[in-house]
Amino acid sequence: MKIERSGFSETLHSEYSCLKGFREQDMAYEVSSIKMKDSIPIMTWRNNQISALRQNKPLTEEDQLTYFEEIVRPQFSQEKPSQVLLRLTHEARLIGYGGLVHMNWEDERGEVSFLLEPERAKDPNLYLRECKIFMKLLMKCAFVTLNLNKISTEAYSHRGFHIQALESSGFTREGVLREQTRVNGEWTDAVVASCLKSEYLQLIRVGKE
Repeated sequence: MKIERSGFSETLHSEYSCLKGFREQDMAYEVSSIKMKDSIPIMTWRNNQISALRQNKPLTEEDQLTYFEEIVRPQFSQEKPSQVLLRLTHEARLIGYGGLVHMNWEDERGEVSFLLEPERAKDPNLYLRECKIFMKLLMKCAFVTLNLNKISTEAYSHRGFHIQALESSGFTREGVLREQTRVNGEWTDAVVASCLKSEYLQLIRVGKE
């Protein structure tokens, strides 16, 4: 199926209806539903950071546009989509994305993903700050808007800065999956971390004290 390269129209069902208009800010940062126009910038970021992802080859524009048209868009109108993708902006400019994937609505849990614009990701201090902001706002989306009980994630061990950002955001390390994947030909462990709704609510209470 060929998708026109001119892009997508942001018409009916242009964001996830299950988010009920979710749009949260922290200073100049904002997290909200992914938009169809985000597809190509995201493709570029993913192709530049393959070692951080479950992706084994570069994406083409046709791959990405087809994915957004056939997988992402149809889920905007679903009450319980299999994934909820979120965009991160700074001063209204897209700088990252992530969200909740592999959703299990029966058990009220989902898996967290996050990817920052490559140039920003090169600065460990900036990455730490912006990843923490995204996770803070994502947690509100997951536990308050979507009423999930648990969110979890896997982080490859060669990305220590990302693991640090997760743990400082309120994620608890559950364990290590040894030699879980190959990165540049070398076996790499994956750190599993999670956050429960009860832990998130405790973080919020402590923050208000």
